[in-house]
Amino acid sequence: MKISVICFSLTGEQTAKRLAQGLKKNGREVLLAKKSRYLEDSIREDLKTWTGRQFLEADGIIFVGACGIAVRSIAPFIQGKKTDPAVLSADECGRFVISLLSGHLGGANELAEEAAGILGAIPVVTTATDLHERFAVDVFAKKNRCAILHMQAAKEVSAAVLAGKPAGFYSDYPWEGTLPKGLVPCDALGKPCTGGESLELGIAVSIYKDRKPFPSTVSVVPSAAVIGMGCKKGTSKDDLKQAAEGCRERLGIYPQALGGIASISLKKEEPGLLALSEEWGIPFSTFTEQELLAVPGNFTGSEFVKHITGVDNVCERSALLLAKGGRLIEKKVCGSGVTTAVAEKKWRISFE
Repeated sequence: MKISVICFSLTGEQTAKRLAQGLKKNGREVLLAKKSRYLEDSIREDLKTWTGRQFLEADGIIFVGACGIAVRSIAPFIQGKKTDPAVLSADECGRFVISLLSGHLGGANELAEEAAGILGAIPVVTTATDLHERFAVDVFAKKNRCAILHMQAAKEVSAAVLAGKPAGFYSDYPWEGTLPKGLVPCDALGKPCTGGESLELGIAVSIYKDRKPFPSTVSVVPSAAVIGMGCKKGTSKDDLKQAAEGCRERLGIYPQALGGIASISLKKEEPGLLALSEEWGIPFSTFTEQELLAVPGNFTGSEFVKHITGVDNVCERSALLLAKGGRLIEKKVCGSGVTTAVAEKKWRISFE
């Protein structure tokens, strides 16, 4: 996590230095900036420009000074809780650390606790679910390395839990731990597993777009799907992208569900595959001929592919290998010099 810390006074500088040192000891990457004519090495750019750049480059921003400075600085750049970095405000004496923006998804609440521990300060967290120690779906999604969609529904679930009303919970995957207070286990139709009428709102953990058990459904999407790809040398990124998007459309899975691309080691420097991996922000993994041949199962073989690569099938084998014990949810599909197959990992959800 890259954290940018900025201070505005001599006293604030001492607090900021203590904070930066503590964060570095905790394994954080820290940039310390100063903005004052009375401080050496003060940044020359105006505070608005600096803040805008940090919104693009940093995971968290900590203003050491008056809270109003932080509020005015970040106001032009706030977009939404899915994209905004964590923002904290600490007073220059290090007595209080306020979680100001992106408390849950951005991690500001946890960062405030960490920063307060370093400074011996009081963390100030104002999110209602934290104050009442109730379940928060955005925190749940983040801890389980899932994307969260339909934020209005997420707000409705949080409001229901806070009001003591039931919210449904459906998952395509097994879970560990006990369902938090307020959540009711439901089937794919939104009916409580213990009986009763279907619930109006709830959470669905799935990679599939049509899994909406409730009229108001929060979709929590694991990156549990991986795509195995084979292609002719020099295949363009656009052709590969079209083939991969075809997989998603046929299966009806969310873009956020795709967590990796796999192929044979012969393709580790293939420009189109590397470019697609970079564009989608997901890892590209390759496996040797021996590793692929060792994958058990019945595959859609090709003598031509075997002659070129030494393996009868690249896409299905590599997808299964990347899925680490998962299962194929789409077997080999060919088109425009590209072969694809999709596998789903054995995912588990945790409430611990």
